[in-house]
Amino acid sequence: MTAESVAPAILWVDEIDKAFAGSTGSSGSDAGTASRVFGTFLTWLSEKTTPVFVIATANDISQLPPELLRKGRLDEIFFVDLPNEAERQEVFRIHLEKRRREPSKLDLPMLARLSDGFSGAEIEEAIISGLFDAFSRSADLDTEILRVALAETVPLSKTMSEELNRLRTWAQGRARPATGGQATGTTEVRRKIEL
Repeated sequence: MTAESVAPAILWVDEIDKAFAGSTGSSGSDAGTASRVFGTFLTWLSEKTTPVFVIATANDISQLPPELLRKGRLDEIFFVDLPNEAERQEVFRIHLEKRRREPSKLDLPMLARLSDGFSGAEIEEAIISGLFDAFSRSADLDTEILRVALAETVPLSKTMSEELNRLRTWAQGRARPATGGQATGTTEVRRKIEL
């Protein structure tokens, strides 16, 4: 495998659930190519001798074949949920600084509370929307503009709440929480899966 030729290395497999979901029954759709690739990958994970650290993400781990998840292939499963209040505040800080805005000029604790249920990407998009609004008004980005941008956003956690709750329920007792701290606030709940 190519990863071994550049070892030591980290191999990142993004959305592995899309790559290998249904791979065991692929003979009808691709003459068994997906099954063979999956089998080769499993064997390599179990038998590799070079220092290649494998990290994989999945939006729905329940779609993965169980033989992929056993210890010795993928040694740990972490559950990464939506950011809690402290994490959301840090997301605001990072994206404001990335856009050369001074976070201390905004009420980050309030914005973090108002963005309960938002992903990092949704917070970033609210900041971008707020910047467009501020530009159109010839104004500086402020807390009020961001408050409005957040209020106009329906986060995926509301649009897909049933699916998110299904993933959270699945993860309880099956995966380690990726965050070190407990979620804060009364409406915060368990975390989202990534492998």
